[in-house]
Amino acid sequence: MENTERLSLESLVLAPYLQKATALRGVRRRVGGNQFRHQIATLAILIDYHQVDPVLLKASVIHDLLEDKPMDANLDELRRIDKDGGEVVALMIEVSRSSNETKREYLGRLRDHGSRKAKILKLADRISNLTDLNSQEFTPQAMAGYIDETEEFIVPFAPEINENMATEIRDLIERRRRSLSSCGHLIAE
Repeated sequence: MENTERLSLESLVLAPYLQKATALRGVRRRVGGNQFRHQIATLAILIDYHQVDPVLLKASVIHDLLEDKPMDANLDELRRIDKDGGEVVALMIEVSRSSNETKREYLGRLRDHGSRKAKILKLADRISNLTDLNSQEFTPQAMAGYIDETEEFIVPFAPEINENMATEIRDLIERRRRSLSSCGHLIAE
């Protein structure tokens, strides 16, 4: 770890955001576990790929709060947590799908107009989601659709964010397609 990354992590005050994220412990994920653990996995992916911007890391632990537990997403309270609160909330809102957006509109918005931080966070989020994607919980059609969606909306901006993250997401896509093919489900590549 580079000195600047180490110093950034050493001075990071994450506990208040983690406390807010615990509201997601009761939100089940189809793949098992809960949304809280997914937030932590997303945080870990960012750190693993040297994405240690404080606003990005804080937003990563609450990025699904607005969609999954809106009653616990008191934006004014979140903004007052610390000096980064306003930026953290803005990023959380940017990576959240609004009620008037279809999923395709939402992903297209992020791909075409998302800020760099929003794209970094969405890429880490999608790596976590693809890691958890499995045929025991999802139909082959649902898996194929998710993979296709990732290729259309996430892969195009991944190299500009981080080439190593782009490689991982392409590898995950390839492994998931292979898994579907080995189960007898032919999926167009």
